[in-house]
Amino acid sequence: MLRILVADDHEVVRKGLMKVLAETLQPVKVDEARNGQEAVSKVWKSKYDLVVLDIKMPGKNGLDVLKEIKQHQPKLPVLILSMHPEEQFAIRAMRAGASGYLTKECAGDELVLAIRKALKGEKYISGSLAQILASELDNDSEKPLHEILSYREYQLILMIASGKPVGAIAKELCLSAKTISSYRANILLKTRKKNNAELTHYAIQHKLVD
Repeated sequence: MLRILVADDHEVVRKGLMKVLAETLQPVKVDEARNGQEAVSKVWKSKYDLVVLDIKMPGKNGLDVLKEIKQHQPKLPVLILSMHPEEQFAIRAMRAGASGYLTKECAGDELVLAIRKALKGEKYISGSLAQILASELDNDSEKPLHEILSYREYQLILMIASGKPVGAIAKELCLSAKTISSYRANILLKTRKKNNAELTHYAIQHKLVD
């Protein structure tokens, strides 16, 4: 029997995924996690054949959880399922060890196909992600400045551009305000910006935020 863990902080999405998997992957046992910390805890305590992770969750986000899983269980397949378009997080997720990246708009049969490939030790690359990867290779020397940011720095620029103050960001990421300020200084240096207003303008210009 397959054992799959679905981690998503939205109950409707989580239950919907569990229903799809239970109906199409028999025999299967599907467990759930409501946030990143719970996902990590369950992976440590139980044996799973595959994990499906949302990227944006309170506390530990999906990519943080992915990195922890890969450090301790490098062979455990992890699929990222996100509301964010592929150009924002897919390449970072794949580089961190994900077996595939799908948006929540994907059809159930596409998710099942991705799961079947991941269970065989293969990577699932959608047509649109393949184009992004090809473009990445062709334009490696012309990358936009945000592409040189670390994942945490990229995460932070999105939060700054969304108007969140340092204190709120620090609380959400479980980091000190001093650490957030240090990350912000690095971002300003790497993107050649002077302040939050310029960072926000840059993020909007490059369609990193709405």
